[in-house]
Amino acid sequence: MTAQPENVARPRLPVQLASLVVGVVFLLVGIAGFIPGITTDYDSMQFIGHESTAMLLGVFQVSILHNVVHLVFGVLGILMSRTPAQARLFLLVGGIVYLVLWIYGMLVGHDSAANFVPLNTADNWLHLGLGIGMVALSFLHRGRPADT
Repeated sequence: MTAQPENVARPRLPVQLASLVVGVVFLLVGIAGFIPGITTDYDSMQFIGHESTAMLLGVFQVSILHNVVHLVFGVLGILMSRTPAQARLFLLVGGIVYLVLWIYGMLVGHDSAANFVPLNTADNWLHLGLGIGMVALSFLHRGRPADT
């Protein structure tokens, strides 16, 4: 058994790859939310609140805050993919955050002042899928890769 030198890159584990991919997707979605055409009614976008009628892909209601949250999640996913423990933490905690956001979106009326993110029905169901998916991905193999 020989020890690997510290300067040799170790292969990423599945949980790290999942964190990286999820992070890149969040980053792309956050950027897309600021691109007119990809986001319809772009000129109506507000910083927060349900009055923002901008729609990512014409389906998902977004605001500047909503897009910034996607950007932050993207950067975190990419940075935390560096180690298996951090990747698992990103996916698990991020998934729980999205499940809480799904519950929040289901309880808050779409025209309510409390809908500050803003969220619509499509957002709610996407958040459920993201939450379940991210939590499930957090359980991917995160031990040492087998020696080849």
